[in-house]
Amino acid sequence: MSATPPPRAWIALHVAVFLFGSAGLFAKGLPLSAEALVFGRTAIAAAALWLWLRWRPEAGRFRGLSLLAGPLLAVHWLSFFVAIQVSSVAIGLMGYASYPLFAAVLAALGGERPKRADWVCAGAVTLGLVVLVPHWHFGDSTLVGLSWGVLSGFSFALLASINRRISRSSGPVRLAMAQNAIAAFCLMPFVDGVMPGSATQWLWLIALGVVWTALAHTLFIACLRHVPPQTAAVVASLEPVYGIALAAMLFAELPGMREWIGGVLIIGVTVWTTLRRSSGA
Repeated sequence: MSATPPPRAWIALHVAVFLFGSAGLFAKGLPLSAEALVFGRTAIAAAALWLWLRWRPEAGRFRGLSLLAGPLLAVHWLSFFVAIQVSSVAIGLMGYASYPLFAAVLAALGGERPKRADWVCAGAVTLGLVVLVPHWHFGDSTLVGLSWGVLSGFSFALLASINRRISRSSGPVRLAMAQNAIAAFCLMPFVDGVMPGSATQWLWLIALGVVWTALAHTLFIACLRHVPPQTAAVVASLEPVYGIALAAMLFAELPGMREWIGGVLIIGVTVWTTLRRSSGA
């Protein structure tokens, strides 16, 4: 891995983050359950990537860790879509924005010594999540959605850590295909049988699978060959910005004061902390 990531790695990372951030809009735009949405996107993505590999074979070998990464991918996307469906795009994305915190914790568990900035990050993210919840009881939609969003962030941190390890010896397209196929297989028993009812809905689901899943997942895995997970977490913090802005334009979901305050705490401090870690401060 080179010390300075090449420009194409940064471009791939930003494109992947934009696609990830806007993918949550499908949870509002398509009248499907979260299980059906994630099963559809992963199955279509796996098929599209398999066809690509038939046309452009890729060097590399299958790694056993993909057997764990596949279920993690299913958990990540399922919890992300559930978070948005039970609350809002903003709440789901804010919960997911805890991902950089988990990335830092996993780095510490991997042998890196925690710094004071990490404790600042943990406290600020926790406070931001607390601010987002207006009523602390189990029936509150914000608390439920935020909990699912945090699970999405945690599972994505684990997934990024695994992909970082196995992407060095396996091709990104091959890895993305295997992980999406395993994720679809894991979700198959839970699909309620309700699929798109019109040609337009099928086109959107295919777009979700090919562009927002196959392409985005492959780009993210490819960039992890050159960009450390914690640095990638800084760019990933832009996901809520993209998603909330698009939700405001398309669905008139405007963040309230709590979302603004909590979002500034969560996103701002994770970016600041990760930049300090990257600079060695």
